[in-house]
Amino acid sequence: MGIDIWVERRPGGRGAPGALTEPAPVLQESSEQDHSRTVDVVRAARPESIIRSDASPNWQQLRREVSACQACPLHETRTQTVFGVGNENADWLFVGEAPGADEDAQGEPFVGRAGKLLNAMLFALGLAREQVFIANVLKCRPPNNRDPRPDEVAACEHFLRDQISLIKPRIIVALGRHAAHNLLKTDQPLSRMRGKIHTYENTPLIVTYHPAYLLRSPAEKAKAWADLCMAQKQVSAS
Repeated sequence: MGIDIWVERRPGGRGAPGALTEPAPVLQESSEQDHSRTVDVVRAARPESIIRSDASPNWQQLRREVSACQACPLHETRTQTVFGVGNENADWLFVGEAPGADEDAQGEPFVGRAGKLLNAMLFALGLAREQVFIANVLKCRPPNNRDPRPDEVAACEHFLRDQISLIKPRIIVALGRHAAHNLLKTDQPLSRMRGKIHTYENTPLIVTYHPAYLLRSPAEKAKAWADLCMAQKQVSAS
């Protein structure tokens, strides 16, 4: 599995993208660990100008709110916000951690080397980037690509929640430990979160490795492929 081509291998040759016939890991329903994060904390981080009484914004309204957000100090160092990209009615939603330098410059998630690998992962599933929706937990880049801070996540997570509400995906794929922790409100290691079907507000969610990690640890790509096979079977069964 490389960056340009990533398809399922069979003993007799290379399988067609999307033909997922290899056994997937055992599916197991997992319970979400409750982490307290109060509305007061989020509201304290959000200027009154972007606090809505309407709990169901449309895409245009949500894009305006993200681009104007100054709810945490990250707005002081960003080049631009990174809203997300793709099909607004997608079956698949991929969620990463936060924009990096390339994403901050271009205003689009997963556009560097990790983005190329993500595109290859999608191709292996028989999907194009335009068919899915790709977003991050944070909409602004943390300086020096450091990990997101709890107050930054608290100030930003309502944007992702609104995106999920608008998209209504059939599957959410959390890319990496930080995305999984923030979506599932858990601090379990990624190794314990993989191989299971979790739920996020009644939407099935699977956890896999971040493409940037796979670039550093190519031996883990087989595990990531197993995760994607599991997600594909979940979508097909729903």
